[in-house]
Amino acid sequence: MKFLDYTILAIGIIGALNWGLVGIFRFDLVAYLFGSMSWFTRLIYILVGIAGLYGISYFGRISQNMAE
Repeated sequence: MKFLDYTILAIGIIGALNWGLVGIFRFDLVAYLFGSMSWFTRLIYILVGIAGLYGISYFGRISQNMAE
């Protein structure tokens, strides 16, 4: 489970950094590296989205750990 958590965290950080670049500089690093809406770019965006959804479960685990 820890491996999955660290993987999800890394993907989430990569996604956050990319959105930061888009917001500040209007530069999409993922699209720049892998092509605008290529199948691989879309796969990366999908993985970031799934990581975000899985990351929601961190809230439940954090509140559980604080209650202990």
